[in-house]
Amino acid sequence: MPKMVLLAEYVALNGTDLSDYTKKGELTTKVEEKDVTTYGSQGWKELLGGLKSGELGLDFLQDVAASALDSIMWPLLGTVVTFEVRADNAAVSASNPSYTGSVLINGWNPIQGSVGDEATSGVSYPTSGAVARATA
Repeated sequence: MPKMVLLAEYVALNGTDLSDYTKKGELTTKVEEKDVTTYGSQGWKELLGGLKSGELGLDFLQDVAASALDSIMWPLLGTVVTFEVRADNAAVSASNPSYTGSVLINGWNPIQGSVGDEATSGVSYPTSGAVARATA
């Protein structure tokens, strides 16, 4: 059984590689369930897929220095930007697919953490439009 350990995930927002700041990256996609059960279904629930949606969850190690993470993310607040994520920062291939699309930057946590903690910023952005998977 093939196994995988994430060691060098690639994460980009708005064309900027943020991998050096990213501690955790998750892209989830889902489809609404639409109940189309009728009396003709003979007691079995019938479902069809409805609207698709996704979410890009990221945990960053914060950096507020000039031209670092905070100065990159702050101007994006309230905008829809492109994203790209890959399991590895190597070239896109059949064994390293790229997932791309757009997300709404609907929030930013410039300061997050407790005394003695690393400065982090956890965010979760909804996708806007289609998410594509590419292998070349």
